[in-house]
Amino acid sequence: MGILLEERPLLISTFPPDPRQERLAVVFVVLMSLVFIGSLPLRNLQLSRLDLFVPILDTILFIIDLITAALLYAHVSVLGSRSLLALASGYLFTALVIVVHALTFPGAFSPTGLLGAGIQTSNYLQIFWRAGLPCAAVAYALLKEGESRSHLAGNSTGILILASVAIVFVAVCGLTLLVTVGGALLPDIMVNAERRIWAVDAPFIIPLEIAAIVLVWRRRRSVLDLWLLVVLSAWLIASLLVSTTAYRFSLVWYESRFYGLLASSFVLLGLLTQTTTLYARLAISTIMQRSERESRLMQVDATLAVVSHEVNQPLTAITLNGTAGLHELAKENPDTSTLEVILKDVVRDGHRASEIINGIRAMFRRDDSEAEELDVVVLIENALTLVSGDVHEHGVVIETELGSKLCSIKGNRIQLQQVIVNLVMNAVEAMDAITTRQRLLSVRANGDSDRIVMEIEDSGPGIDPEMNDTIFDPFVTSKSKGTGLGLSICRTIVESHGGRISAVNNSRGGAKMVVLIPAYRPQDQ
Repeated sequence: MGILLEERPLLISTFPPDPRQERLAVVFVVLMSLVFIGSLPLRNLQLSRLDLFVPILDTILFIIDLITAALLYAHVSVLGSRSLLALASGYLFTALVIVVHALTFPGAFSPTGLLGAGIQTSNYLQIFWRAGLPCAAVAYALLKEGESRSHLAGNSTGILILASVAIVFVAVCGLTLLVTVGGALLPDIMVNAERRIWAVDAPFIIPLEIAAIVLVWRRRRSVLDLWLLVVLSAWLIASLLVSTTAYRFSLVWYESRFYGLLASSFVLLGLLTQTTTLYARLAISTIMQRSERESRLMQVDATLAVVSHEVNQPLTAITLNGTAGLHELAKENPDTSTLEVILKDVVRDGHRASEIINGIRAMFRRDDSEAEELDVVVLIENALTLVSGDVHEHGVVIETELGSKLCSIKGNRIQLQQVIVNLVMNAVEAMDAITTRQRLLSVRANGDSDRIVMEIEDSGPGIDPEMNDTIFDPFVTSKSKGTGLGLSICRTIVESHGGRISAVNNSRGGAKMVVLIPAYRPQDQ
């Protein structure tokens, strides 16, 4: 089905002009008018006759008008617009007529012109050429009136375009026969090849061009309307120039031809500029959509990596406890108290895995609905309890220094607990390579009424200086099997709670992670 004009606001035929384009159009019209006025005193100045001027100029005009017609027909195929169909037909008409004009112009290809032309032929074709576009512009303006409510059906648009092309071709052939074979039936308007009897443009073409300008001006809405007005203004100036002299090859005669060339270029330049702009927008849009799609895939991959990284710890604990339980059951007299402890650990780690997943979901959607007042000491002790088995297995000794009168903090318990667990496990794994000194992990917490400071310090090899600036970036890791997400997640969680996290090398060797969280003050709520 055809498309309403309002549904395609990005085409030159529907896109409204901006102030810059309007100012540019006014500048063009003013400049053309000033040149026209300045050339009037020289209207009878005769210049040398250039026989190649007309065929060269007409060839350029043919190419410009034919491309313009093709682009307008393309708009018709998209919009199903009757008014654009009329305008496209007008440009096709001028393109075909100008070809016949070049062939029949005296002196261009033969002394009297080809196709059996006489002295009057090319001048009549020039009149048809000048009348073609103003007539099409009038039809374009009149058909625009009810076009928002009525448009061509999609399956008939192609047929109507072909029909209009055929009608235009037949019309041009008919007019060519009229001025060649039937030339004797027409009144003489030329004395000889260089002088005419009367300025036929003045009583017929000029009023038609003025009417076209008025109608298009009253119904102007788009960039196409704006440049069509400039085109019609140039044609009017050209007709006025021609009407001031009876001689071909005078200064104003040459000038009027250049105005015709200039006029033909405006709409084409507008169409090409808008087409290039739309192509650029389409290319940018495609690139952005592709980038957004890749970004989403990366986000999905990162999210899965986060889930894998965070849930791996409780799942590993569940696996180890399950293995220990099976070994206990394989004994002749399994110790039920040991099995009870193991099963409790499995249940606890299962709940922990579930809480981690819920915490990750809350982190990604920035949900603070589960924020609660938290005791920092209890938070740290619970986190250390969760990793006690791993710490003991790695041969690490933990020292704690927790203030007894610390202010509480407000946040998501699971998320903040996971920060401590991640930092502790990173420190524990970093000390695996230590064989010459004690593997010591220090966990401290202090602060004042404004903030809480938590420090986790290890006796490992410390932080590689090359990673100082990127240690908290996603997918940056010094571990051979690390995902590079642990510290990135910690920073995301801490910053979502209004705090910040940093890492430094301590003076005794090893690394120290410092977490600052705002203290919770109920009076500020």
